[in-house]
Amino acid sequence: MAGYRCFGCDPNSPQGLRMTFYEHGDEVLSLWKPRSEFQGWIDTLHGGIQATLADEISSWVIFRRFQTSGVTSRMEVRYLHPVKTTDPHILLRATMQRQRRNFIDVGVRIYDASGRLCTEVLCIYCIFPPEKAVNEYHFHTCEAVDEMADAEMQAACAACGIALE
Repeated sequence: MAGYRCFGCDPNSPQGLRMTFYEHGDEVLSLWKPRSEFQGWIDTLHGGIQATLADEISSWVIFRRFQTSGVTSRMEVRYLHPVKTTDPHILLRATMQRQRRNFIDVGVRIYDASGRLCTEVLCIYCIFPPEKAVNEYHFHTCEAVDEMADAEMQAACAACGIALE
């Protein structure tokens, strides 16, 4: 799409996160490879980058589940353990937890490469009526995300106790 430059998911953004997303049941998953330019302290992923990862995967829950877009209304982040930029990957898992009219609670968990839960996030999204999403924010549809055939994704999920079929 012309003008598309999402910091979170644009695969061609040299400075961006370049996240990819997969569906597994009611969850949206992302296997993301940390890069040293996103560190806060030596070899430690910056907390603001973790919050951005959580915000981005939450938006994909909204895109897929509701076929519309929205904005983050509030975010609560609990940093439990450091996430290392030297890990070969981290795994994000996101699910819708609750809906109150046009407000959607999305729970996100971030795991390190060993499967340890490092960060828990609650994102509260205000979703737009579909016509507003189309007319003002250029949202049309969100087709199925990538299939989870990748061996690296399978191993990362297994480390977090997710059995994939």
